[in-house]
Amino acid sequence: MPLSKSLSKIQKNQKGKNVTIHPKGRKFQKLATATLREDKIAAKKKAYNDRRSHELGRVKFIQDVMNLDSFQDKATFSLEETVIFIKEFISRDDEELEELKKKRRSNRPPANRQIILQQKRDFEMKELETGFLIPDLSDAKNVEFLRKWNQTFGSMSTLRQIRVNDKAQKVVGGSKNVVDSSISKSADVEMKE
Repeated sequence: MPLSKSLSKIQKNQKGKNVTIHPKGRKFQKLATATLREDKIAAKKKAYNDRRSHELGRVKFIQDVMNLDSFQDKATFSLEETVIFIKEFISRDDEELEELKKKRRSNRPPANRQIILQQKRDFEMKELETGFLIPDLSDAKNVEFLRKWNQTFGSMSTLRQIRVNDKAQKVVGGSKNVVDSSISKSADVEMKE
């Protein structure tokens, strides 16, 4: 008999039966295992969706900046301009953070919102030092695609992304596009031969 792992199937098999489950029994152990599995899957889904929504917010911010009237005629952007965009993105909550710091009375712990905003800002600044993941704005096709992007996860997979540090340099191994990295590896092999 196949082993059912999902909680819904195990609960469905128990439905309608007025049998008590012994705490050290096999059925109870199966139910506990399935419950833990469901919790683990739900936590992974939540973490994945949070990470994707954060990535979506980054790209949306860059798209909004690029579609401003002052940048409408530019086909590509340099890495220095990209770093400026990243710094604007990181400082998006600075006004609220400063306001929370001013509201706090002396000898009082900071508010939870202040702690969250400060941690997010510190994490993004550290990521900028090591390599901030952002769409490649030095590629004209990528910029054109980003201007017309419909803000969905599915179309983000075709968007070429790179990692840029605070010194306006590309970080090695920062390309997220798998096709481009495999092409460059094959070109390197041909050049060595």
